[in-house]
Amino acid sequence: MSRHSARPLSLIALAAAGALALSSCSADAGDAAPQEGGTLIYATGDAEPTCLDPHVGGNYPQALISTQYLEPLVGRDASGQIQPWLATEWQPSDDGLTWDFTLQEGVTFTDGTPLDAAAVKANIEHLQDPDTQSSTGYLAVQKIAEIEVVDDTHVRFHLSSPDSALLESLSQQWTAIQSPAGIERGMEENCQAPIGTGPFIVEGWTPQQQVDLVRNDDYRTPGPEADHEGPAHLERIEWRFIPDAATRNAALTSGEVHVIDNPLPADIVAAENGGDGIEHIDAPRPGAVNRIELNSGQAPFDDARVREAFIRVADPNPGVESLFRGVATRSYSPLSSTEPTAAGDESLFETDPDAANALLDEAGWTEKGDDGVRVKNGERLDVRFPVSTNQSTAAEQSLFEQIQANAAVVGFDVILEPVDLSSWYGALAAHEYEAVSAPYTKVGPDVLRVLYHSDGTIPAPSGYFANNAQLKDPELDAILEQASATLAEAQRTKLYAEAQQRILESYTVLPLYDQQNHFLVNGVEGVTTLGTVATPTFVNARIA
Repeated sequence: MSRHSARPLSLIALAAAGALALSSCSADAGDAAPQEGGTLIYATGDAEPTCLDPHVGGNYPQALISTQYLEPLVGRDASGQIQPWLATEWQPSDDGLTWDFTLQEGVTFTDGTPLDAAAVKANIEHLQDPDTQSSTGYLAVQKIAEIEVVDDTHVRFHLSSPDSALLESLSQQWTAIQSPAGIERGMEENCQAPIGTGPFIVEGWTPQQQVDLVRNDDYRTPGPEADHEGPAHLERIEWRFIPDAATRNAALTSGEVHVIDNPLPADIVAAENGGDGIEHIDAPRPGAVNRIELNSGQAPFDDARVREAFIRVADPNPGVESLFRGVATRSYSPLSSTEPTAAGDESLFETDPDAANALLDEAGWTEKGDDGVRVKNGERLDVRFPVSTNQSTAAEQSLFEQIQANAAVVGFDVILEPVDLSSWYGALAAHEYEAVSAPYTKVGPDVLRVLYHSDGTIPAPSGYFANNAQLKDPELDAILEQASATLAEAQRTKLYAEAQQRILESYTVLPLYDQQNHFLVNGVEGVTTLGTVATPTFVNARIA
């Protein structure tokens, strides 16, 4: 890998000129001219975070909001190329065990604390500290064994083993850099208002209502998506929590809010058809697809024949087509279509109820109760399936109901259990599930190691374990470890293709579609998403 340096400022100037030209065209067409200042109102349907510090835990709602006030060491553009951000350049050693990073000079957090090598060291140690209760960030920096402060603008990471995903991991919001002085206040205070270098500052949080963000007038660290130097155009952002999708869309169409996430498929289609001048942004998440994972660590799915029977009868395609109205495409890979290394095998997922019946008979599930549910040694063929109502959309929950009905045809009793996010995490931690759909976002194919390596069955300090399939395959572990240690792109791609085939052939995973990430925008221009974890950024946004 070669040394990377910061973008020339001329590129930023060109981008800004292009944006101004587009604005002029819009104004000439009769649209309202965009303004400086003002308050943008964002309405989210994702779960309200219990902590605004994405180091703690590490879920997607935290990434959504923290994009506005915390920034990572590196970014990633729309083509998937890693770009400078808080770090201007980096250089790995030949053996991949040492990485040197150069930081931007003269940058301070919004509390006045300098962004320096000591601050980076404090952040990595914060992620690795069990008391932080990190999961996503903790797993991302596991291979950093020692952080060396070379001088104020140079930090050196010593790794326990080569990590081809290091830059991808450092581009995520869950490893974003925040003020060490803010961290030192303690978890409770830092959860209320983390302190970063981003274009906005957390001003206040009214639980179950909104978070108020105010512009950082001293902002000077624009990332790859910024089209200008200096502060954001907006003065403020109101980040509102509105769980009901229909209510969010009504607020959007009435002009009460400017941006919503998690819209209904029908509302996306309406926007695509030019309804009410609303713009649709489709930004599927990187890493893993939305999928159903079967718990191979306990009955009945500890038998590969039973797992294959379930997958052969699930038949999600008709539901994906009808319920999502064309805004989601069926996947046959464990990796998102945004990942260049994604590989699938459609033949493993052909619907065949006869084959499913034969597999269950072979596995000894030959008896049936009066309700049609198969029985073996007095045990019913029950499949507990907890569903997080905070993370699963209405369309997805309807899809699960269709899969439930399809599986019943051959004798499965799929027990869908809608629960809130906290209860859902509790069910997983207690292994009270046979099937689950657990979204997991991580930049790059190394997400496969997080999700399917045997080590992923061991809980992180937060108590969360990522390998919900409880897949323990030494040969797969070896492939994933080799891919993680391989910096050569072609060899790395080949290894991840082998890993994906082995995962799919285990019949522990039923891929569904890319993790849906849709935003509808009304009355504001310049909204874009990060090329990392596809969260929206409002550094360019201006209200019309």
